[in-house]
Amino acid sequence: MTEQAASATGGAGLAPARVALGNGAVVIVRETRKTPAVSINLALRAGSICDPADAPGATHLLGRVIDRGTSTRSAAAIAEDIEGRGITLSISVTRHLLSIVCTCLAEDFAPVLELLGDIVMSPSIPEGELATRKGEVITAIRQDEDNPAVQAVEELMALLYPDHPYGQRSKGAIPTVEALQRATLRSLHAARFRPSELSLVVVGDVATSKAVDLAGRVFGKWTASPPPAIALPPVAAAAARRRVVVPMMNKSQADIAYGFTTIARADPDYYVFWLMNNALGQYAIGGRLGDSIRERQGMAYYVSSVLDANLAPGPLVIRAGVSPANVDRATASIDEELLRLRQDGLSEKELKESRQYMVGSMPRALETNAGIATFLQNAEFFGLGSDYDLRLPDLLGKVTLEDVHRVANRWLDPERATVVIAGPYAG
Repeated sequence: MTEQAASATGGAGLAPARVALGNGAVVIVRETRKTPAVSINLALRAGSICDPADAPGATHLLGRVIDRGTSTRSAAAIAEDIEGRGITLSISVTRHLLSIVCTCLAEDFAPVLELLGDIVMSPSIPEGELATRKGEVITAIRQDEDNPAVQAVEELMALLYPDHPYGQRSKGAIPTVEALQRATLRSLHAARFRPSELSLVVVGDVATSKAVDLAGRVFGKWTASPPPAIALPPVAAAAARRRVVVPMMNKSQADIAYGFTTIARADPDYYVFWLMNNALGQYAIGGRLGDSIRERQGMAYYVSSVLDANLAPGPLVIRAGVSPANVDRATASIDEELLRLRQDGLSEKELKESRQYMVGSMPRALETNAGIATFLQNAEFFGLGSDYDLRLPDLLGKVTLEDVHRVANRWLDPERATVVIAGPYAG
């Protein structure tokens, strides 16, 4: 382990306490005494893949309304409690998780955790609040439909993942959101929100025993059997290049989404892929892609690549925003960079600098209680172990130039890329 990584985790690593309650809920606690505050990261394995087949967007909408009233508290009472303690609840829905995140003063930890328990276990979903939140979601969908960058990525995901939850739009479509009823959301909550799906991470100025005891009092009384598993369909890589244009002629900029289906998070090549992608489209001003397309050629307003390995094989997506006149040149330049990576791999310097950057970024990610809580929640979700922070530098250190070359040749063939252009471009 490097000195930088060790300094981020106190030498011996984060070493959180992990306790499974009798009902299957998991509580993870890491004491820190830097500030008299506590960060709470609560996640339920009930993301958008749980949407009913006839109600896409239901989980997203549930996340928007879940804190707007419970069986014992009105929306106004919840808002007053939160504002009175000077905290902000952040609620997000991904493909696999619904997460509630907040930071509070240590003295407020108990009442705040009780409030979160009430929100998670007993949302009332008042009709008036539901109507308001539906209107907000519909507005957000309309904004997405007017955004070339969003349209490019959503169309790309639909092409990469046909008939698969990863290819569905998490917010749903306007007609389905308009048709969603309170009964549907209540049924979704009852079916998928179970204690076995809960992981609670607590980081901050609270004794481990106190945090575990309180979590047991709040969530230990929750009784429900685990929900049936949701089987994810197999993901097939594209066999040929595809190119789709989404005309948006009233816009001034064209957005490119260029991608592949790749690997699952549990794949042994994950660390090779992660490091390779950092060098390709993330490191410094945007890796090789940024250096070539943005800096040297001056063609892009932005360019980067993102690897989203998940429980199922996730995508690698290269995104760029360009002038309509530069779409073809920018796409050809992406092709060239991938061909160069497949032919030559990375240099020893690129491998070393990317590894140093990724290991060196750990201290920054773990500077705050909230950052530590996010790291631990991610490790719990993917089953990485409580010592993952200690093992991560070595996992990256084992990646070789030969590994990168092999993975690039296996996965990043421009002849099998899916390319979507959205904006004022006729193709």
